[in-house]
Amino acid sequence: MIQIPSDLNPSLVPLVFLLGTWEGAGVADFPGEEKCNFGQSVTFSHDGRDFLEYVSHTWVLDAEGNKVRPLESESGYWRIDADRKVEIVMVRDQGVVEIWYGDLAAQKPQIDVVTDAVARTAASGPYSGGKRLYGYVNSDLMWVGEKATPDVELRPYMSAHLKKVVTPEEVAEMARNLGDLPDDGIAFFK
Repeated sequence: MIQIPSDLNPSLVPLVFLLGTWEGAGVADFPGEEKCNFGQSVTFSHDGRDFLEYVSHTWVLDAEGNKVRPLESESGYWRIDADRKVEIVMVRDQGVVEIWYGDLAAQKPQIDVVTDAVARTAASGPYSGGKRLYGYVNSDLMWVGEKATPDVELRPYMSAHLKKVVTPEEVAEMARNLGDLPDDGIAFFK
């Protein structure tokens, strides 16, 4: 269930489905880079202002699903305007700063964004732009990212399927809302 926090900036209500911490796994595959399975933790939070704060950490997984080493980290700020136009400012640990623009789809929680500007430090690898699709599907967050370099045309490079992490506060709220369950609990499932 999606809940709208009382202190959420009203302009962010269309993005409320992103709020929280999400964890899961995905696949990374791009020419010239290691193909791997990865784990990911993403947090979207807010402080009442007109943006969501975004932090993502990924790590390489071995064949048994154990963490091997960090893969990528990124952080940024997401905004949306009255016309459902999404704006993202993002910094990545590889020495890349990006500005992304796109749209929140009509009638469904799906966001399509593409890079509008890319700045790279001398330490960053080749990168010329990207495209991402985020979707809220059956209470899960899924995304696919595409990227381009001077030598490789825009193509998919990472995708993941993430599940929302429930906090102790959310568990307590769920428990408070169980008051109308029958004493034996079984009748609830009939």
